[in-house]
Amino acid sequence: MARILIPLAFIAFAFWVVSIVDCAMQPEVRHRGASKRVWILITLVPVIGGILWWTIGRSRPSQMQAAAPSAPPPDDDPRFSASDERIRRLEEELAMLDVEDAFNADDAPDRDGAEEDEPDDPRDARG
Repeated sequence: MARILIPLAFIAFAFWVVSIVDCAMQPEVRHRGASKRVWILITLVPVIGGILWWTIGRSRPSQMQAAAPSAPPPDDDPRFSASDERIRRLEEELAMLDVEDAFNADDAPDRDGAEEDEPDDPRDARG
Protein backbone atom coordinates (compact mmCIF):
# COMPACT_ATOMS: atom_id res chain seq x y z
CA MET A 1 0.00 0.00 0.00
CA ALA A 2 2.89 2.34 0.79
CA ARG A 3 4.27 1.73 -2.68
CA ILE A 4 1.16 3.39 -4.07
CA LEU A 5 0.61 6.13 -1.48
CA ILE A 6 4.13 7.59 -1.53
CA PRO A 7 4.16 8.25 -5.31
CA LEU A 8 0.58 9.57 -5.16
CA ALA A 9 1.53 11.93 -2.32
CA PHE A 10 4.54 13.12 -4.31
CA ILE A 11 2.39 13.72 -7.40
CA ALA A 12 -0.25 15.55 -5.34
CA PHE A 13 2.43 17.75 -3.75
CA ALA A 14 3.98 18.54 -7.16
CA PHE A 15 0.53 19.38 -8.59
CA TRP A 16 -0.17 21.65 -5.62
CA VAL A 17 3.14 23.53 -6.00
CA VAL A 18 2.70 23.91 -9.78
CA SER A 19 -0.83 25.25 -9.23
CA ILE A 20 0.35 27.87 -6.73
CA VAL A 21 3.22 28.99 -8.96
CA ASP A 22 1.02 29.10 -12.08
CA CYS A 23 -1.62 31.13 -10.26
CA ALA A 24 0.95 33.58 -8.93
CA MET A 25 2.73 34.01 -12.29
CA GLN A 26 -0.36 34.61 -14.44
CA PRO A 27 -1.28 38.24 -15.16
CA GLU A 28 -4.35 39.67 -13.45
CA VAL A 29 -6.43 39.42 -16.64
CA ARG A 30 -6.03 35.63 -16.75
CA HIS A 31 -7.84 35.12 -13.41
CA ARG A 32 -11.56 34.40 -13.75
CA GLY A 33 -14.22 34.76 -11.08
CA ALA A 34 -12.07 36.38 -8.37
CA SER A 35 -9.01 38.55 -7.93
CA LYS A 36 -5.48 37.23 -8.08
CA ARG A 37 -5.03 37.39 -4.30
CA VAL A 38 -8.18 35.34 -3.70
CA TRP A 39 -7.05 32.69 -6.20
CA ILE A 40 -3.66 32.44 -4.53
CA LEU A 41 -5.42 31.86 -1.19
CA ILE A 42 -7.65 29.24 -2.81
CA THR A 43 -4.68 27.40 -4.31
CA LEU A 44 -3.06 27.22 -0.87
CA VAL A 45 -5.62 24.52 -0.05
CA PRO A 46 -3.78 21.33 -1.04
CA VAL A 47 -4.99 19.56 -4.20
CA ILE A 48 -8.56 20.94 -4.08
CA GLY A 49 -7.30 24.50 -4.56
CA GLY A 50 -5.22 23.39 -7.53
CA ILE A 51 -8.15 21.55 -9.10
CA LEU A 52 -10.34 24.65 -8.68
CA TRP A 53 -7.63 26.85 -10.17
CA TRP A 54 -7.15 24.70 -13.28
CA THR A 55 -10.88 24.14 -13.90
CA ILE A 56 -12.48 27.46 -12.91
CA GLY A 57 -9.93 30.18 -12.20
CA ARG A 58 -7.52 30.06 -15.10
CA SER A 59 -8.80 31.46 -18.37
CA ARG A 60 -7.76 29.65 -21.50
CA PRO A 61 -5.55 31.23 -24.19
CA SER A 62 -8.32 30.86 -26.82
CA GLN A 63 -10.57 33.07 -24.68
CA MET A 64 -7.77 35.62 -24.35
CA GLN A 65 -7.25 35.78 -28.11
CA ALA A 66 -10.91 36.49 -28.75
CA ALA A 67 -10.87 39.41 -26.33
CA ALA A 68 -7.54 40.92 -27.41
CA PRO A 69 -7.36 42.75 -30.75
CA SER A 70 -4.82 41.28 -33.09
CA ALA A 71 -2.08 43.36 -34.65
CA PRO A 72 -2.19 43.83 -38.42
CA PRO A 73 0.29 41.83 -40.45
CA PRO A 74 3.47 43.71 -41.44
CA ASP A 75 2.36 44.12 -45.05
CA ASP A 76 -0.74 46.06 -43.93
CA ASP A 77 0.93 48.04 -41.15
CA PRO A 78 1.83 51.60 -42.21
CA ARG A 79 4.59 51.77 -39.57
CA PHE A 80 6.27 48.79 -41.20
CA SER A 81 6.27 50.37 -44.66
CA ALA A 82 7.67 53.61 -43.19
CA SER A 83 10.55 51.69 -41.63
CA ASP A 84 11.02 49.89 -44.98
CA GLU A 85 11.45 53.28 -46.66
CA ARG A 86 13.98 54.29 -44.01
CA ILE A 87 15.97 51.09 -44.58
CA ARG A 88 16.00 51.73 -48.34
CA ARG A 89 17.30 55.28 -47.77
CA LEU A 90 20.04 54.04 -45.41
CA GLU A 91 21.12 51.41 -47.94
CA GLU A 92 21.43 54.13 -50.60
CA GLU A 93 23.58 56.21 -48.26
CA LEU A 94 25.82 53.20 -47.58
CA ALA A 95 26.21 52.58 -51.31
CA MET A 96 27.24 56.23 -51.81
CA LEU A 97 29.80 55.91 -49.00
CA ASP A 98 31.20 52.76 -50.61
CA VAL A 99 31.60 54.60 -53.92
CA GLU A 100 33.36 57.49 -52.14
CA ASP A 101 35.70 55.04 -50.35
CA ALA A 102 36.55 53.31 -53.63
CA PHE A 103 37.22 56.68 -55.31
CA ASN A 104 39.41 57.85 -52.40
CA ALA A 105 41.30 54.54 -52.33
CA ASP A 106 42.39 55.01 -55.96
CA ASP A 107 43.87 58.47 -55.22
CA ALA A 108 45.33 57.60 -51.83
CA PRO A 109 49.11 57.73 -51.35
CA ASP A 110 51.14 54.73 -50.22
CA ARG A 111 51.52 53.83 -46.57
CA ASP A 112 54.53 56.10 -46.05
CA GLY A 113 52.49 59.08 -47.25
CA ALA A 114 54.20 59.65 -50.62
CA GLU A 115 53.55 58.62 -54.18
CA GLU A 116 55.85 55.96 -55.66
CA ASP A 117 57.03 58.03 -58.63
CA GLU A 118 57.98 61.18 -56.74
CA PRO A 119 60.76 61.33 -54.14
CA ASP A 120 60.16 63.00 -50.78
CA ASP A 121 62.63 65.81 -51.42
CA PRO A 122 63.74 66.83 -54.92
CA ARG A 123 67.28 67.53 -53.62
CA ASP A 124 67.59 63.89 -52.53
CA ALA A 125 66.96 62.71 -56.07
CA ARG A 126 70.33 61.69 -57.38
CA GLY A 127 70.12 60.63 -60.83
